[in-house]
Amino acid sequence: MTLQSFIGGRWIGQQAAQALHSAVNGATVAHTHAEALDFGEALHFARRTGLPALMALDFQERAARLKALAKYLNEHKESLYAISAHTGATRADSWVDIEGGTGTLFAYASMGSGELPSGNLIHEGPALPLGKKGSFAGTHILVPRGGVAVHINAFNFPIWGLLEKFAPSFLAGMPCIGKPATATSYLTEAAVRLIDQSGILPPGALQLVIGGTGDLLDRLEGPDFVTFTGSADTAARLRVNANLVRHSIPFNAEADSLNCCILAPDVTPDDEEFDLFIKEVAREMTVKAGQKCTAIRRAIVPRQHLDAVAERLKARLAKTVVGDPALEAVRMGALASQAQQADVAERVALLRQGAELVFGGGTADFAPLGEGTAQGAFFQPTLLLSRQPLSHDAVHDVEAFGPVSTLMPYDGLDEALQLAARGKGSLVGSLVTKDPATAARVIPVAAAHHGRLLVLDREAAAESTGHGSPLPMLKHGGPGRAGGGEELGGIRAVKHYLQRAAVQGSPSMLAAVTGEYVRGARRIETEVHPFRRHFEDLQIGESLLTHRRTVGEADIVAFGGLSGDYFYMHFDEIAAKDSPFGKRIAHGYFVLSAAAGLFVSPAPGPVLANYGLDTLRFVKPVGIGDTIRARLTAKRKIDRQKKDANGVGQGVVAWDVEVTNQHDELVASYDILTLVAKRA
Repeated sequence: MTLQSFIGGRWIGQQAAQALHSAVNGATVAHTHAEALDFGEALHFARRTGLPALMALDFQERAARLKALAKYLNEHKESLYAISAHTGATRADSWVDIEGGTGTLFAYASMGSGELPSGNLIHEGPALPLGKKGSFAGTHILVPRGGVAVHINAFNFPIWGLLEKFAPSFLAGMPCIGKPATATSYLTEAAVRLIDQSGILPPGALQLVIGGTGDLLDRLEGPDFVTFTGSADTAARLRVNANLVRHSIPFNAEADSLNCCILAPDVTPDDEEFDLFIKEVAREMTVKAGQKCTAIRRAIVPRQHLDAVAERLKARLAKTVVGDPALEAVRMGALASQAQQADVAERVALLRQGAELVFGGGTADFAPLGEGTAQGAFFQPTLLLSRQPLSHDAVHDVEAFGPVSTLMPYDGLDEALQLAARGKGSLVGSLVTKDPATAARVIPVAAAHHGRLLVLDREAAAESTGHGSPLPMLKHGGPGRAGGGEELGGIRAVKHYLQRAAVQGSPSMLAAVTGEYVRGARRIETEVHPFRRHFEDLQIGESLLTHRRTVGEADIVAFGGLSGDYFYMHFDEIAAKDSPFGKRIAHGYFVLSAAAGLFVSPAPGPVLANYGLDTLRFVKPVGIGDTIRARLTAKRKIDRQKKDANGVGQGVVAWDVEVTNQHDELVASYDILTLVAKRA
């Protein structure tokens, strides 16, 4: 089979070039194609076809496409599992890659639907007054960059690596060109073929490059974006590409990382946490045959427990069955290629110059299970021990990207933290402890050198996703040698692909630009209550100023009785006089409730439900005898493209609420969120 690139809306490649071999038995799985690619054509297609098609959709519509794509890929996942076996991955390993990838699509679809507006502009408010009279203000907006995202990925996660970058860039409206690592590109190609067959993505939204990038980076422009996952050396070379530097093109790197796991001194061999540490290190050594950028490379343990840790890890690793992933008994598969196998062996040899072998290392009796595995790319789980890690530089500089980890003892937490920092920047670190005070001491110090930190104890263990699992809602990336970049992290990742700009003007102009009511802007007042408007008919800025209500002592007493809130500030005349307010005041939540009574339209109508309240502030106290009123203004509309059980569409409306007293002073401020029906 000759792999093909997907460029310009067509599949390119007929002539076979480099052979790609099965990691299990060495058989040829596919060939790359010999045809050269016209990257000018690829970029032109992305800019002239992909970008307009994406911009014809809004955030909400793109989120819906991601959800549909995730469902489609899950329906066809078994074909991907069959191909994934050639990479040396077990079924569990492939699950992380395949369903971890579709899970990321689902996660970004959900976050996009729940957190992003309709349209293609995000208002990063609030607007800030820049003058004394309120007629001049400023705010920030985020808009699509109008460029192309180039994603260069590593060999270890052929599907997740593409999809975790694609999801946020697609949401941000950037067409993507994906370039997988050649060794496992046959699996990425299979996934992109499914994506193409689905017809879910607009033309030009995703293109695929099999082979090298040629002059692609030299052709990029200022609005474009480059991401890279791979070695720190390659990241350093790409980062200084003259064209990227000249045009200040953003470059995000996620590079190799000598991640650590620290066993705290409060944990003894009799503790449950001790076993958790052993399981975590062994799992990170063997999942994906240790080919994870987040794997534990350095296991940092109290010197007094070094022998106990070594023995238990050795015993656990000895039970790991290595071989053909198709066999039921196998728990660890092969490395991705024989080239990778040779690279890991070379790096283990470097590490052994200053470390002793505890387990593995390619012993003579190591024989992977299964037929033909002698021609595969298998490597025995290998545990090393550096007894003087502060004087052993290689263990902090050399990464064997396979099932390899090094034990290192420490004397005191300060030394453990010093060892952790010797990694010069890591994607993730773990602390196994049962003592909250230890966590409070270690984590703030370790955070300066890590992108993510896991604190593992018996309480967290029941639900922990583990040391090596990046999650869509949390940042993935790390400082220093880990690349200095950020991926994932929820909507943060989408914002990386958008352009932030400050905007200044009158509140009315800012409201027009942002599509969101800004206080001080012109309001629309009609004889129709805003709650009587269907979603389509409601205008941003449509407003209601309510009648007044004077707060009496009976209100406070009644609310206290209903709520059970008898706080002295509301009921003790003497104590209240000594308070900063000098008098009894109404409950803040009474003010909130009274305001709702002032602006709610009680009859059945388009407003279906109040489901949230944001940015609540009680600005001034409301005392007995004060008179309040509310100003309700339609602030923001979000069309989530949803319908109820009867097929009636719904949208979300955020309302700005200002509650003022008899002196027109603001006493409470907040947003309420409502579901509003569309016209039937």
